[in-house]
Amino acid sequence: MGLTKSEIFTDKQNKLAGMMKALAHPARIAIIQYLIKANACVNGQLVEELGLAQPTISQHLKELKNAGLIQGTIEGTSVCYCIEPKTWAVYQKEFGALFAAYRGGDSCCG
Repeated sequence: MGLTKSEIFTDKQNKLAGMMKALAHPARIAIIQYLIKANACVNGQLVEELGLAQPTISQHLKELKNAGLIQGTIEGTSVCYCIEPKTWAVYQKEFGALFAAYRGGDSCCG
């Protein structure tokens, strides 16, 4: 059986894996893309836009909010969501560093 204990990995590796896990569902990607496109607080439109049930969307919003990628403000009886800029900047930096580490060149396989 393979090792899966997070203790054997660096803090940075565990953090990056957690960040990726927060985005590791197509519904969450679709929510993020919609929030970016809307560039405003969004509440009830997600059900119509994505075609998913409200409880499903609520669960994905909860995961995104727990990861700090989105923020919600209460407006009347609903919550309005948008991108959280500080966390978004951290994601951009960390993912950018990961992808920039590969310099390319000739394939080593093949």
